Amino acid sequence: MPPAPAKPPRAWQRMLSGRRLDLLDPTPFDIEIEDIAHGLAFVARWNGQTRGEWPYSVAEHSLLVEQIFTRQSPEAPVKWRLAALLHDAPEYVIGDMISPVKAAIGPAYGELDARLAAAVHLRFGLPASLPATVKKAVKRADQVSAWLEAVQIAGFSRAEADRLFGRADPRLIAGLEIRLRPPSEVRADYTARHRMLMEAMP
Repeated sequence: MPPAPAKPPRAWQRMLSGRRLDLLDPTPFDIEIEDIAHGLAFVARWNGQTRGEWPYSVAEHSLLVEQIFTRQSPEAPVKWRLAALLHDAPEYVIGDMISPVKAAIGPAYGELDARLAAAVHLRFGLPASLPATVKKAVKRADQVSAWLEAVQIAGFSRAEADRLFGRADPRLIAGLEIRLRPPSEVRADYTARHRMLMEAMP
């Protein structure tokens, strides 16, 4: 008798909300902000290699990126500020991989991230794929955030951070200080910020 066909590997994850998110074919119907906020609040940036008694989470980073984006693009519509807040949302299920690991994995990681991002965007009223100008502006804010994190909590010198992330515009980082907080506090702030932006959208 021919061998039984192998079962395909499980591609879904059960969320605390009860949703089952198919990582290979995600749909907006299985996306909940509470799941995103919870997951990101417990995912550490920099592989956990940061100073302090709490990990610096992707949720905290996302709040900072949205703040920097708003300083950088004060006239941007609220929906693009929401896009900045959600820019790393897929990491609530695939984790935060440092750039050298992403490069080693290759394009498969980017494809998975893009599918999840599209589902997240559609769930919250954004286009599946952001306009190139918006993506570029969010990326700039992301790099400024990375510079700030590198210098303040990840042990990089300013010269090293300048080389890796580009020199940060002093106007964008004035008065910003990295805070390390319990995940429950960050989760609550992320959810509240998301709610405020959603309510401000036309």
